[in-house]
Amino acid sequence: MPNYSDLSIRLLNTCHPDLIRLFTEVIKHWDCKVTDGHRGKAAQNSAYKDGRSEFEYPNSGHNKKPSLAIDVVPYPVDWENRERFLLFRGRVYGVASQMNIKLKRTIDWDLPHYELTE
Repeated sequence: MPNYSDLSIRLLNTCHPDLIRLFTEVIKHWDCKVTDGHRGKAAQNSAYKDGRSEFEYPNSGHNKKPSLAIDVVPYPVDWENRERFLLFRGRVYGVASQMNIKLKRTIDWDLPHYELTE
């Protein structure tokens, strides 16, 4: 069974307990890597500047404590394989639905992003 790296675990643990529960279950079905959890001001504004976020600090779900947003990618990472990201995304939403965890429907260009509804 796949396991998270120490870095993925540290990032996951900055997130809301529902996201921790969700992605603890997801890793049992699909190997994946957490790339972002909570973001402070500098990290959020850098993500915004680089086009990886639509929001400046403090307007992202990543800026809450605990974070209401997480970025997770299927592992091994192949940024060119959009179909694999979409399949992974479907799995995540399916597991969330089974666990009664409500996720926002986010835009397609940000495939690694998952965010709880408030």
